[in-house]
Amino acid sequence: MQVDGLARKVFGDPEQALAYVESRAAGQRLTLLDVGGYFAPVLEHLHARFSGELVGVVEDTENGHQRYIERFTGQGKKPPCPIFSVARSPLKDPEDYLVGQSVVFSTEALVRSRDDILNGRPACVIGYGKLGRSIAAMLHAKHVGVTVYDVDPVRRVQALSQGYRTAATLAEALSGAGIVVCATGNLALREDDFSRVSNGAYIASVTSSDDELELSALNGLYSRTAVEPNVTRYTRTGHYFYVLADGNAVNFLHGASVGAFILLVQAEIVAALALLATGSHDPDICELPPQSGSGLRLPG
Repeated sequence: MQVDGLARKVFGDPEQALAYVESRAAGQRLTLLDVGGYFAPVLEHLHARFSGELVGVVEDTENGHQRYIERFTGQGKKPPCPIFSVARSPLKDPEDYLVGQSVVFSTEALVRSRDDILNGRPACVIGYGKLGRSIAAMLHAKHVGVTVYDVDPVRRVQALSQGYRTAATLAEALSGAGIVVCATGNLALREDDFSRVSNGAYIASVTSSDDELELSALNGLYSRTAVEPNVTRYTRTGHYFYVLADGNAVNFLHGASVGAFILLVQAEIVAALALLATGSHDPDICELPPQSGSGLRLPG
């Protein structure tokens, strides 16, 4: 089996993406298995120009789901082919819960590599979806004070009802936080936000750095120094903080294993591939039906 090393920028260019797909599957029936919305920007071009038949897409992650929603539903149009998303499936709940635990494990391991500990460092969790809820619960179990920020006020109310301090603004949430965990899948920290990060704080992410952190905007503003493996210090006059794992999913450093629970999600992905391969479906962003069958359930 051939495995190619790819980058998101390849799929930001329609012609590069088309050339890659043609080099691997010219003239064939093709289903794209996406993990992060990589094909979202070029899907229309691929569907129109690919020499074979682009049957559809199966998306695995929440940030990818958001990318497809933004690209199509958010612009009031339908995708050119069916997109099955398993990101919000009930079968993802066990995986997401365990991923949240592994994020805290890896964050703590890297903080300890600096001879620091979590205790005594108030934490800020940005994003209170399934991963954010798990991360907040795990930090709380370690007796770390947690402040939750989410752009959705309903989620902030949920966090408040579950015993967490909440903040109405991101600036308020970052104030005084010694640990910042970004769990939005949708650019949690932008250029101006970094100036509000407390001195000496550690920043961790649950997904790719280009999805969660606008680190490229800090070029020329901060100097970067690797102080430990996978711990980078960002410094400018009067301000410094640490970024873990270069802003990428911190739990991948320690295997990111969730045991056999991942098999549930993989089985649903295979089921989605089978539905796309054997049936005809309307071009839309859909979830699999609760039970096997021909019907589809649209996300609410």
